[in-house]
Amino acid sequence: MIRKATQKDIDSIIEITKACAAYMVSKDIYQWNEYYPNKAAFIRDVKRHELYVMEIKNIIVGCITISDFMDKEYEPIFWLTPNEKNIYIHRLAVHPEYQGQGYAQQLMTFSENFSRENNFNSVRLDTFSQNHRNQKFYELRGYKKLGNIYFPKQSEHPFHCYELVL
Repeated sequence: MIRKATQKDIDSIIEITKACAAYMVSKDIYQWNEYYPNKAAFIRDVKRHELYVMEIKNIIVGCITISDFMDKEYEPIFWLTPNEKNIYIHRLAVHPEYQGQGYAQQLMTFSENFSRENNFNSVRLDTFSQNHRNQKFYELRGYKKLGNIYFPKQSEHPFHCYELVL
């Protein structure tokens, strides 16, 4: 079941993202660290009603932020659609113990359906250039790679921006 997150869910979400960060480090992917994702981001997501969780048998196994706010880092990208009525995906995470079971696919399908049902033009996101598994995941869903942005607190390597036109 996918539902809107509440403040009570944030500690579980932080546990998931920390487990994901540790798993990525074990694969030499230094995408998430002590700066990102952080509790303040998830608190803001809940207040904006943008954070969703996936529950399996009353256990939160994953999360996703579905936002219509464009961060300034995205401004230099030449997007496929105008910068209006777009959804931005952030902080997609599935606990490593539950990965490989299609839960990330379900969260993305949920966000894409949400975007269509609410008449958005596209879904936009970024993923780490060193995380080839994620790049393949999005490309197989039809997302087009458009350019790079940087988050210096996270890595010296770029993040690739993707867009799916609905």
